[in-house]
Amino acid sequence: MEWSIQDIARAAGTTSRTLRHYDAVGLLAPSRIGGNGYRYYDSAALVRLQRILLLRELGLGLPAIASVLDGERDNVVALSTHLALLEQERARIGRQIDSVRTTLRKLEGGEPLMAEEVFDGFDHTVHEAEVTSRWGASAYRTGDQWWRSLSASERAAHQREQGDIAAAFGAARAAGLPVESAEVQAVVGRLHAWLRPAVKTVTRGYFVGLGQLYVDDPRYGTYDADFGPGTAEFIRDAMRIYAERNLTE
Repeated sequence: MEWSIQDIARAAGTTSRTLRHYDAVGLLAPSRIGGNGYRYYDSAALVRLQRILLLRELGLGLPAIASVLDGERDNVVALSTHLALLEQERARIGRQIDSVRTTLRKLEGGEPLMAEEVFDGFDHTVHEAEVTSRWGASAYRTGDQWWRSLSASERAAHQREQGDIAAAFGAARAAGLPVESAEVQAVVGRLHAWLRPAVKTVTRGYFVGLGQLYVDDPRYGTYDADFGPGTAEFIRDAMRIYAERNLTE
C-alpha cells in the first residue's frame, strides 16, 4: 500500500513542501515517483517519517535526526524507545496535573500544604533517557549527582539565577545591544558559569547545541513569549559567539 505526498502531509499535520525538503536533505525519500512526477510513500516511509517527527519533538535538528536514524536500523527497537519516553512523559504530566489539583483544593479549603504533594511530577530525573540520548550516560550521571547533592535552598537559588539570566538577556535585547557586545557576552558568561556545576566541562559543541535548543524546543524556555519575538535567536547567536571565543571542542 502507498500514499501520495498530499495524503501523508495531511495525515502527519505537515506540508508537502516540508516533505520535499526532507527528501532534498536526504532524510526521507519517496518510495517512488510516478510518471506524472507525483511522489508516493510506502509503509516503511511512514515509519521513518513518524520517527523523524518524534525526534523533532525532542528538539533535534535535521542533521542530528539524520545521524540518529543512520545509527538505528531496527525500527522496532527505536520505536520501543520512543514509546517508553512518551509514556514516561505522559505519566509525569499526569502527576503534575494531580499535584496542581491537590494544591488548588488545599488552598481553597485552607488546608496545610505538603512539599511532596506540591512538587510531585516535577522530578528532573524524568529526562534521564533524553539527556542520555543527547549527551551520553556520563553527562546524565554527573548532572544527577550534582543536583541530588544540593539542599532545597541551593536548588531554589540555582533556579532563581536561571531566571535572572533570562531577564538579563531580555533587557539586553530590549536595549538594542549587539550579541557580540561586552555587556551581552558577560550575560552569556553567567550562563556558562551557571551550567558548569552540573555539566563540569562545557564544550563548544555542547554550548552551541544548547543555544539552538532554546530556539527549537519550547521546553528550554519561553523567551519569545516573555521578552518578545526573536529573543531566543538573540540568545542562541550570543552563545555561539561566546563559544567560538572562549570554549574548545
